[in-house]
Amino acid sequence: MFDIMGMMGKVKEAQAKIKEAQAKLVHLTAEGESGAGLVKVTVNGDRKVLKVELDESLLTPADKEMLSDLVVAATNIAMEAIDVKIKSAMKSATEGVMPNIPGMDLGNMFG
Repeated sequence: MFDIMGMMGKVKEAQAKIKEAQAKLVHLTAEGESGAGLVKVTVNGDRKVLKVELDESLLTPADKEMLSDLVVAATNIAMEAIDVKIKSAMKSATEGVMPNIPGMDLGNMFG
């Protein structure tokens, strides 16, 4: 027989673990680079850009459009990398708390 009270307790436990894991996401960082390392962007688990590093060779008026494209590319790469880390952290936080229900992947709730 299905234990609804036991399941509700597990849901509350999972909610607490998710909230705790979310608070730690700000400490995760990921870096993306483009232009063979000429542009590097660092982001955190709150999906905020922390740092942009530009090689001085790109700081010319002639390279303005290319520089813009490289910053966008590096930022997108960093965001994809942090999303992977966020999903992994959230999956780890809820592992073993909730039963393995097909189609219910809590790690994907935060991407």
